Amino acid sequence: MADAVRSSVWLYRGGFLLVAAFLLFVRLLPLGSVAGDWPGPDILLCVIMAWAMRRPDFLPVWLLVLVLLMEDMILMRPPGLWTALVLIAVEFIRSRVALTRELAFIAEWALVAGLMVACLLAYRLIFTLSFLPQPGFGFALLQVLWSILCYPVVVIASRLVFDLRKPATGEVDDFGRRL
Repeated sequence: MADAVRSSVWLYRGGFLLVAAFLLFVRLLPLGSVAGDWPGPDILLCVIMAWAMRRPDFLPVWLLVLVLLMEDMILMRPPGLWTALVLIAVEFIRSRVALTRELAFIAEWALVAGLMVACLLAYRLIFTLSFLPQPGFGFALLQVLWSILCYPVVVIASRLVFDLRKPATGEVDDFGRRL
């Protein structure tokens, strides 16, 4: 019975929603944010990448769109731009699920780092082409570097708290479906 509850896809999706809501709430709190401070990591992006690497079936597109669009609206970013870029990155990971299952953690970390940097560069390029004001490149790059450094911590926390791991090759669920 406990295994059935733990392996419930909806339980993980609800857990992801709670984590995303908590991270967005913390991001909105006025905790020592002074002009000129160093930016913090984008923990939600790390969570999305870690979960997409381990169990992409737990993060359907509609759930990511819901969470990321809500984040865009609340943080007053251009609606849908960051959402689209993160979705492209997640779908890139999802389409290579057989490859990422066999990757060592260092290679996985490098892949996620490359995707985070690619999202940053695409975001900045679109802002530049649209003539929109944007923060300095060093500021944005520092946030991405912090996110890359926080990725292993998020992976370990996901493993400890949610028991989120990569399925083994040939592993099946309780209904005999391949994972």
